[in-house]
Amino acid sequence: MPDSLLLDTMCGKLATYLRMCGYDAAYALDAGEGESLESDRAPSDDDLLARAETEDRRIVTRDRQLADRAGDAVLLKSRDVTGQLRELADAGFDLALPDEPSRCGNCNGRVEAVDPTEPTPEYAPDSAETDVWCCVDCGQHFWKGSHWDDVAETLVGL
Repeated sequence: MPDSLLLDTMCGKLATYLRMCGYDAAYALDAGEGESLESDRAPSDDDLLARAETEDRRIVTRDRQLADRAGDAVLLKSRDVTGQLRELADAGFDLALPDEPSRCGNCNGRVEAVDPTEPTPEYAPDSAETDVWCCVDCGQHFWKGSHWDDVAETLVGL
C-alpha cells in the first residue's frame, strides 16, 4: 500500500488534516508532481487514476465508482471532515500530530525548521522565541499555535 495519498475533490479539507499528521496527501485540484494546472476544470476519474498510478498514491474518495476502479482506494461515506477522520482512524490510519510538522498544510510540500537567527514574515512569530517551520515549496511559515491546538483537539475526539 502506498504511503502517499491522493484525495479527490470531495475531500479537500481532509487534505490539510492529513498533511498536519505527516501524510503525503496530494489534493486533486493541486498540480501533480512536475505539472501545473492548465484549466479550471476538475480532473476526471481517468485523470485521478492516472495520477495515482504515476505518483504511486492511494486514492481517498467519496465516489464509489472511482473507488471501485482504483482497487485499493479508501472509500469514505461521511461528508464532514470529522466523520471522514473517524472513518480513516477506524481503517487503521495513524491520526496524531507529530512532535514536529513535516508537511505544509497549504501545498503538501516538505517543511524545514527556521533557524532562530533567521527573520520570519510579519504574520509569523519570532523564530528566536517560538519554533517555526517553513515550506520549501511555497514559503508558508508554520508554528504550533491555536490552529495546531484545534486540530489536536479534533483528533483526540475521534
